[in-house]
Amino acid sequence: MARVAVIGAGVSGLGTALMLGRRGHTVTVFEQDPRLAGDDLDQDFFRWKRPRVPQADQPHALLAPVRTVLRAEAPDVHADVLARGAREYHEFDWFEARPPLRAGDEDLVTLRTRRIVLEAALIAAARREATVEIRSGCRVHALTVEAGNPPRVTGVRVDTEPHRADLVVDASGRRSPVPGWLRAAGCRPPVAESHRTGIAYLCRWYRLRPDGPRDPGRVKTGSAAPFALAGVFPSDNDTFAVNLVLSTADPARGALTDPAVFEAAGRLFPALSAWLDLDPEPQSGVLAMAGLDNRWTALADADGPVVLGLVGAGDSLVHTNPTLGQGTALGLRAAQHLATHADRIAADPTGYHDWTARTLRPWFDAQVVADRANGTRLQQSSPLADRRAAARAVAAFDDPVIMRARAQVRHLQLQPREAYGTDEVEEHVTAWLEGRPDFSPRHDGPTRERWEAALSG
Repeated sequence: MARVAVIGAGVSGLGTALMLGRRGHTVTVFEQDPRLAGDDLDQDFFRWKRPRVPQADQPHALLAPVRTVLRAEAPDVHADVLARGAREYHEFDWFEARPPLRAGDEDLVTLRTRRIVLEAALIAAARREATVEIRSGCRVHALTVEAGNPPRVTGVRVDTEPHRADLVVDASGRRSPVPGWLRAAGCRPPVAESHRTGIAYLCRWYRLRPDGPRDPGRVKTGSAAPFALAGVFPSDNDTFAVNLVLSTADPARGALTDPAVFEAAGRLFPALSAWLDLDPEPQSGVLAMAGLDNRWTALADADGPVVLGLVGAGDSLVHTNPTLGQGTALGLRAAQHLATHADRIAADPTGYHDWTARTLRPWFDAQVVADRANGTRLQQSSPLADRRAAARAVAAFDDPVIMRARAQVRHLQLQPREAYGTDEVEEHVTAWLEGRPDFSPRHDGPTRERWEAALSG
């Protein structure tokens, strides 16, 4: 069994530590923040300032791989997440009568919850595990590295004290210091690929009133205009977030930080308006997040691993802009693979690097393509042009066959060309269009004129 040091107690670090510990490995988690998520979810979520985790207070929708990994590896965590108020939503719940399920359909489930709920459940489970130690308020300052070809990481340095490990897992996030430490130790540099998105997020949190309406009815959670995307994120314990996404070059960004302006602009989108009409209680101001990129950091190059005894996980390995909500799902899939093959990876991480490139990298590439298209469209306020693609997006809410394909892409089961490229899906899209000969692609959100009128008050 391996001794493992995990840098970072975010979702990926905690998930990795828990799965390793339950396989008998001895795990120490080092987290520089002295505070960890506890039992007061609202206090932790709305009052805890976490500048190193800018996505912490943004809305999340935890995709099917999160639930699948938890049910396989930590069913107690899955149960705890539900007990703390998370809700499960199957993609076929949209239909008034759920269609017959096929193999794999049972996994097309979103966990609707704030990130803090999953963090709290993972921390509670890790603390129950005798083989896992969490050292909060404990900052790693460097790696200990032995010379070789390639060199081998033998542990971490905390203050002046070394902590030996057979394997170090970098789960310290998108701002990981590990690449700098490797360069300082004379190792070949990691191979990093980064793509700036040009997309900004603004959200505001609300809670349904105990004596008020509870459900907006059968309303889609997404809307769009040529220059903005809008979405609603139903969450745990009667909370939900409304979210606007626009180009970082859009002059409206500044005005939207005013809660009154943000809400007036949000009401121009059908999805947001339906939820705001429930007269919820605001729980936050307008929370902004920008400066986003998609980044892939490989600790291997054409000559193989740049170092032994060290691998990346979570955002340290693959950081994706949250448009498609992939981050937590990819992080827990990597954690599961790491835990399953820890001894082999500690000896030689080549197989792990190959697995991440084969299994996770395609979703990173898909995010880059989607963000490039969204960034250009939002900046240029481009109209919808692809009639068939627009038809697929709309028809999914009428036709379970097309909804299944949409869900398989959304939940990282299949790439779009695999899900939508079947004869069955093509036939159903064709039939849907034949029944609607006047269909033309259009947005359900406001015109720019109505949008600017709302912003000017």
